[in-house]
Amino acid sequence: MRRVSGERSIGHAGTLDPRATGLLVLMLGRATRIATLLTGHTKAYDATIRFGFATTTDDAAGEPIEMGGWADGQVGGWEDGRVVSDDAIRAALDATVGPFEQLPPRYSAKSVDGQRAYDLARQNKPMDLKRASVALHEWSWLAREGALLRIRVSVSAGFYVRSLARDLGDALGCPAHLDALRRTRSGPFDVARALPLAEAERLGPEVEAHLTPMAEALADLPAVQVSEAGLIKVRHGNPIGPQLIEGPWVPASATLQKIRLLDGHGALVALADLRGGMLQPSTVLG
Repeated sequence: MRRVSGERSIGHAGTLDPRATGLLVLMLGRATRIATLLTGHTKAYDATIRFGFATTTDDAAGEPIEMGGWADGQVGGWEDGRVVSDDAIRAALDATVGPFEQLPPRYSAKSVDGQRAYDLARQNKPMDLKRASVALHEWSWLAREGALLRIRVSVSAGFYVRSLARDLGDALGCPAHLDALRRTRSGPFDVARALPLAEAERLGPEVEAHLTPMAEALADLPAVQVSEAGLIKVRHGNPIGPQLIEGPWVPASATLQKIRLLDGHGALVALADLRGGMLQPSTVLG
């Protein structure tokens, strides 16, 4: 995307596993400065879980382990007639809904004593992975065909769907792993509105016309419109009061949030904190 857009400064709001597909939120240029406000959002995935054996990486990229006599790895290929029932799967997923402490995969980007977990795993070195606080907000059943289960999940930032597949297999007494994953949503961004990479490459610098404005990307934050005189002060990092705002002042409920300062065209000029009845710019963007 640096080559395509001609923009050197590009960030992201959460990477995807190498085998995963779907939505990747990118921030170009000045938008990289709002990255921290876009990375902690709830995310949604369509996941395919395969029952019958676990793998070294908790997904289909790893080597099979823990066959346990359950399956030969083919759809519906159960070796001895034992099958995990739909009801049992539903109950196990229901039991996972809510906040909990999740153990990340060994092959993950988690830091362990200053090293990436996947580097230690590739060297077959022992590691002490720490559990992380995550949440499964909700899930829905999409389809089941033998050993393959397709579900849709809404999860907190930092959630590993690979770990969900692994732990689901453990809970059911049948090893499992993540067979496929597609991210469909990240905060306010939906894959239906995303631009395919091939199309971005075709557009080149014209891809800019398809970017989401920063003000829209942060639409969940309260906003005020700043007067022309106020914009001069804001762009110099100076605080402004109600007399330099056109329209309603900051709602009382916004005291603990960043506040969007917009120009007369609705473009994001800065983010500010409410301090002592004044709006103090914390990040000037335009």
